[in-house]
Amino acid sequence: MDVRRRHAEPVEAPMKPNKLHHAGKMAPPAEAPPATAALHLANASSVVVFFSAVYYLLSRWREKIRTGAPLHFVAPSEMVAIASLVGSFVWFFGLDFVQSLILRPSPEMWSDDEIEKVEEVIVKDSSAAVPLKSKTVEPIPQEKVIETNDIPSAEDEEIINSVVAGTIPSYSLESKLGDCRRAAGIRREALQRATGRSLEGLPLDGFDYQSILGQCCEMPVGYVQIPVGIVGPLKLDGKEYTVPMATTEGTLVASTNRGCKAIAMSGGATSVVLRDGMTRAPVVRFGTVTRAADLKFFLESPANFEAIAAIFNSSSRFGRLQGIKCAIAGKNLYMRFSCSTGDAMGMNMVSKGVQNVLDFLQKDFPDMEVMGISGNFCSDKKPAAVNWIEGRGKSVVCEAILKGDVVRKVLKTSVEALVELNVLKNLTGSAMAGALGGFNAHASNILTAIYIATGQDPAQNVESSHCLTMMEAVNDGQDLHVSVSMPSIEVGTVGGGTQLASQSACLNLLGVKGASKDTPGANSRQLARIVAGSVLAGEISLMSALAAGHLVKSHMKYNRSSKDMPKVASS
Repeated sequence: MDVRRRHAEPVEAPMKPNKLHHAGKMAPPAEAPPATAALHLANASSVVVFFSAVYYLLSRWREKIRTGAPLHFVAPSEMVAIASLVGSFVWFFGLDFVQSLILRPSPEMWSDDEIEKVEEVIVKDSSAAVPLKSKTVEPIPQEKVIETNDIPSAEDEEIINSVVAGTIPSYSLESKLGDCRRAAGIRREALQRATGRSLEGLPLDGFDYQSILGQCCEMPVGYVQIPVGIVGPLKLDGKEYTVPMATTEGTLVASTNRGCKAIAMSGGATSVVLRDGMTRAPVVRFGTVTRAADLKFFLESPANFEAIAAIFNSSSRFGRLQGIKCAIAGKNLYMRFSCSTGDAMGMNMVSKGVQNVLDFLQKDFPDMEVMGISGNFCSDKKPAAVNWIEGRGKSVVCEAILKGDVVRKVLKTSVEALVELNVLKNLTGSAMAGALGGFNAHASNILTAIYIATGQDPAQNVESSHCLTMMEAVNDGQDLHVSVSMPSIEVGTVGGGTQLASQSACLNLLGVKGASKDTPGANSRQLARIVAGSVLAGEISLMSALAAGHLVKSHMKYNRSSKDMPKVASS
């Protein structure tokens, strides 16, 4: 930092290039006169003004939050405080330093030579800093360095030591170096040295770290390999799909594939999307129950819906408000907003729309205190009856009629045995366990494998795998009607992990990559249908294996390694 080194006479001795000049770290040249008392007084005054302005603004904003006053309204006294804050900051740190913050070029604009110079300066400056735990940091002996495929260069070695010492934050490597792959490698080596644990076996190369910067994963040190298998063709709604599944569980792909075969040989499955709406439920607090009820009646009144919808919809091209349902707990009000989100899964989209509505409501309800943009009445990534009953994301029903011959020859069981087992296991057994949305054999298995392969949020399998599996004998008991009802499949074909190369390829295989050009939301709805159809196939096959007593036998065949494990371990 350049702390306002202002002198009456100019400094005659020129400064050497490529040096950082910090206050208190560089003695003035011999020819320079001593700092005057006026300069010390001015610097001290700027510090007092700075912290006084900060204290005043914080107290004012705290008062606004407490009283519900709008934060964007700035009083004249607050304008003076902000001006004093900026002025004292510029005075104390210097105009050159402030300009460097504002006009700092992005890493993409730097040449390789310039990056190396900056790295050299960072390391030299960091070596003089005092770490948190000790005053000196001893370099890690070379014999303690864990073997890696990459041998660090001299420059990287210095940065690694600085990261281990804590003088360079690990999270800042990408922005400082401008090279995401290099940053991941340095962070990985620093982690190994700091923990004394090897990451050998965790791949580093072969991944585009630039593609995840700022949106998918922070501070990467490698990536995990998950095998992707395919099942199908899944004959659904008159079309055939080859479905990718990312899993490490043996028999899962094979079993689901057998279910797809049974469906195809019986003429295929059909599906219906009943609802399509993502939800977000903020929680607000009032001084009395009466005021909370006033807002509830206001939001649920049909006369006010059009105005609220206009405010909500202004935040996005695709987000369209569908409805609001409220619940009161004392003087706290929970508002469950539901909206369509196009081909995106839509969590961020609905959150922006909800924030717009909250800002709008604050004008008519100034005593409303927003406690959280999400109050768990949504409900996201948690088992909840509201999702099971009302639905969240895509609500899909999928059915198929399996021919009796197919049940006997392909599934190796009978219609009667499947119907009886479904009642005892999926219905009665789940009820005995007090299941919430878990009236199925293993819907989560298939759904999660497809989620990982196609770049969905795996944590949303909690509510997405809510499924009710039904089986009934039809056509005089000769054939089997099977259906799955899934009220909250949360998927998208744009945004998040769907843009990564591997996940994008899997979406392309299904024909639902990206946004639909003809009908917004068509691709994400089709993906939800495919998920439901695949779950149907998985339910058919597993239930048949259980009815025929083949479950343990198949797992011993496909889910157990035949390798000599002691020999592998010793090698």
